[in-house]
Amino acid sequence: MVLAGHQPNYLPWLGFFDKAAQADHFVLVDTVQFVKRGPFGFQHRAKIKTASGAVWLTVPVLTKGKFDQTIQETRINNAAPWRRKHWRAIELNYHQAPFFARYAGALEAFYACEWDRLALLNEALIRWLFDVLGLHLPVTTASGMGITGVKTELILKLCQAVGADTYLHGKHGREYADIAQMERAGVRSLFQDYQHPAYPQQFGAFTPQLSVIDLLFNHGPESLAMLRGNRRAEPSS
Repeated sequence: MVLAGHQPNYLPWLGFFDKAAQADHFVLVDTVQFVKRGPFGFQHRAKIKTASGAVWLTVPVLTKGKFDQTIQETRINNAAPWRRKHWRAIELNYHQAPFFARYAGALEAFYACEWDRLALLNEALIRWLFDVLGLHLPVTTASGMGITGVKTELILKLCQAVGADTYLHGKHGREYADIAQMERAGVRSLFQDYQHPAYPQQFGAFTPQLSVIDLLFNHGPESLAMLRGNRRAEPSS
C-alpha cells in the first residue's frame, strides 16, 4: 500500500492532488507546526489568477504568542471579512470561465459558513475537491489517528497506522526523511517529481502554481487527467 501525506493546505495547487492520485491512502498531516511564511507557508493561503496577474487569497489566522501552534490548533481570525472577500475575488475573476457555473454553488457554500479552525476549513475544501476531481481514496487526519511526531518518526507512525509499506514523499522529502531508517522498518520510499502542465487559462499567458480551482473552472471534468499528465514518482534508489 502506498501512503502519501501532506499538510492540509488552503485550496491547494495541482501537485497536491497529483500526490494523492498516486496513493492508496492519503493523510492530512495537521499535527505539525503551522507555518505562516516561506516555501511551506500555504496552509492559510492560495493563489488565483486575475486580469492583473496572480494574487493571494489569505485566510487571516491568530498567531500572536502562538509560534509553536500546530495546524490543528490554529484558529481563524473571523473579525476580518475574509470569507466575503475571498468569494467575491473568486466570483469576479472566474465567472466567465467555462465550468464556473458547474462548481460555483458548492464552493460558495463553504464561504457562507463561519469556520473557527483552519484545519477544519481546509479539510472540508480538500475533501470536496477530491470528490469533484474524481479522486476516490481513503483520507484521514493525523489528529484523528492521534499521531504526532516529526520527520521520519512521524512518517513511520503514519505508515504503521494504515499498514502502508511504501511512502510517497514530496520533492523535499530527501531533506528531512531518513530513508535508510525507513527501509529498516520495512517502508519503501518514492519521491514525487511533479512537472507542472500548461493549460489554457483566462487572462493571457499561462501562470503556474495556482490553486487547483483555476484548472477546475477552466477545464471541469478533464482537470484530473490534465493535472496528472506529467506526473512521475521516483524510487529512493
